[in-house]
Amino acid sequence: MLIVLGLLFVFLVGVKGLESGIKAFGADFADRLFETVSSPLAGLFAGILATVLVQSSSVSTSTIVGLVGSGALSVGSAVPMIMGANIGTTVTNTLASLGHVRRGAEFRRAFAGATVHDFFNILAVAVFLPLELLTGFLSKSAAALTDVLAGQASLAGVAPEGSPIKDAIKVPVSLFESAIESMSDSPTVLGVSLLVAGLALIFLALALITRNMRAVMEGRIERSLNAVLSRGAGIGAIVIGLLITVAVQSSSITTSVLIPLVASGVLTLENAYPVTLGANVGTTVTALLASLAADRPEALTIALVHTLFNIAGILLFYPVPRLRRIPIQLATRLAELATTKKQLVVAYVVGLFLVVPIIGIVIF
Repeated sequence: MLIVLGLLFVFLVGVKGLESGIKAFGADFADRLFETVSSPLAGLFAGILATVLVQSSSVSTSTIVGLVGSGALSVGSAVPMIMGANIGTTVTNTLASLGHVRRGAEFRRAFAGATVHDFFNILAVAVFLPLELLTGFLSKSAAALTDVLAGQASLAGVAPEGSPIKDAIKVPVSLFESAIESMSDSPTVLGVSLLVAGLALIFLALALITRNMRAVMEGRIERSLNAVLSRGAGIGAIVIGLLITVAVQSSSITTSVLIPLVASGVLTLENAYPVTLGANVGTTVTALLASLAADRPEALTIALVHTLFNIAGILLFYPVPRLRRIPIQLATRLAELATTKKQLVVAYVVGLFLVVPIIGIVIF
């Protein structure tokens, strides 16, 4: 756990380095960088593709938080990217289900268990992205919550811009900047160096945090799932999915653990489904942690948008039985087709997670 705390510090330094790198390029860099993803749909597809490529929504959302914190990306432009990251992260458990492809009934259950997560996130985006574009309800709610949290910090005598955490993470970034500036006075060299170093630290820290926490939690995840789900699904399953994901800092681990349990018939699709919803909320903690490294309050706002979006999805779909069953029914039907037509599996995975996002970015 001490190692994990040290890695969290490294992670925050990486986010700060990313933010400083963007600032080093100058004010017009953001316009050049995001002119290709200026539309909401392009941002959505960019979020999907980026998350698929790095195989981690934690990395992509942390990067987005860093970009918003640097002022390179507005909250409005970042919201579709955050939603896209939610869809992109489901590729891991979908790929995990392919390990059962040679065993018919087992594969049908595994593929349904994986794609129920896909369909829930796609449906949530289909409902909330247009609503957000029309009303801004997520970004406005997150901004109001940011103001409340900032006010509470002020009442507690903590100045957000001068907190001990931010002061501590600025030290290694400043030392790195000074070292680069002593070798070159080019803003481009400084910016590239900070960006590369920041992204490398984010990747490294999250990978090692996940590995260490998985080692700590190994065996306990399955026991926790069995203990809760043996009494039925529901709110308890959502909470356990949330807690496990916060503990291991990876929704992919939580959801991928479910796949062999569903495939073997130990866990029903109905009981696994709410665990994935909890994992959706739990994975937003990484973005909230990343916002601690940012100077601008907008970084916390976009991190809260991620949390509110996932909570809103649960509140919309889960309490009403008919709505709750829609992702389950879609996943079950797709799994039945995939069992008889294996080429459909390849078309689905490659199409949803690579072809469609690439075409979407080009078109929009």
